[in-house]
Amino acid sequence: MINRIFRDNGAIGAILDEYEKTIIELNDVIQGIPQKQLIATVDFQTKDEDCKSIQTILTHVVSSGYNYVIVIRKWLGESVSYKEKLALNSFEEYQIALQEMFAFNEQIFRDYPHLKLCEYDPSKKIKTRWGQFYDVEQLFEHAIVHILRHRRQIEKFKVMLISKLDE
Repeated sequence: MINRIFRDNGAIGAILDEYEKTIIELNDVIQGIPQKQLIATVDFQTKDEDCKSIQTILTHVVSSGYNYVIVIRKWLGESVSYKEKLALNSFEEYQIALQEMFAFNEQIFRDYPHLKLCEYDPSKKIKTRWGQFYDVEQLFEHAIVHILRHRRQIEKFKVMLISKLDE
């Protein structure tokens, strides 16, 4: 069994531990990807510009990770702009960007130590840019699953890229 240190701040600790774990897993998946494979278009069928290459997926994951917290900050009354997408050129740059994004997520709980995670009143839910309504906990859970889904997608892309090299 891995000797892991867990955060001790209840539900917030659990959310942050699991979020960090997904980022560690994603970092493991992208470790060592050559730039040629990073930028290669893999899905020629999709109309989703964020899902054509490993680079576009990672760019989307990083900006989304910031924007989930930004939507919470806006809901809390802050005047803050959404994070623009920034394409990077190596897996190392993405690993750093993912760590910085996670630190940005952690910061909201330092800035708002009494932030209410669960909200049952639908009128007090956070409306996202894509029209869904969440409370803070649900939005963080969505952020975690978002990374898991795209990690899986990158794993599939890597298999497809290796198959192309074998041809």
